Amino acid sequence: MLNIVLIEPEIPQNTGNISRTCAVINARLHLIKPLGFDISDKAVKRSGLDYWNKLNVIIYENLEEFKEKTSGKNIYLISTKAKNVYTNVIYKDDDYLIFGPETRGIPESYILDNFNNSVRIPMGHNLRSLNLSNSVAIVVYEALRQLNFLNLEQTSTYFDK
Repeated sequence: MLNIVLIEPEIPQNTGNISRTCAVINARLHLIKPLGFDISDKAVKRSGLDYWNKLNVIIYENLEEFKEKTSGKNIYLISTKAKNVYTNVIYKDDDYLIFGPETRGIPESYILDNFNNSVRIPMGHNLRSLNLSNSVAIVVYEALRQLNFLNLEQTSTYFDK
């Protein structure tokens, strides 16, 4: 099971979309406070409403608590500041994919502490970044592809009806 980590998410619709992705792929969602919204916010649940009860969410009071509880785990920081590209990594089951706040990204000190495990999505035109929920989907599906879509249905049952 992959672990998707959001540090201080700010936009409820992004977290809702990411929660829906996590439910569909059976990934854990880790939320690190402070959150920019109430977790019961309608916007969060509206984006992932049909999936919210199938979601495995773990909430941390701050980045320090998260670091303590995940010490020794295999983590990848996804940041525009990283040198390595996300497709150049070999992902494993139970990896942690960490994404920063929408307006600030992952704190630079945390990136420096984990620089060898920092990756980025290639972009052009000197623009700031992709939407957070799109970035999560891009990276997580590369990890799942490498894991042969671990525990996911790979055959459509559409025509079996």
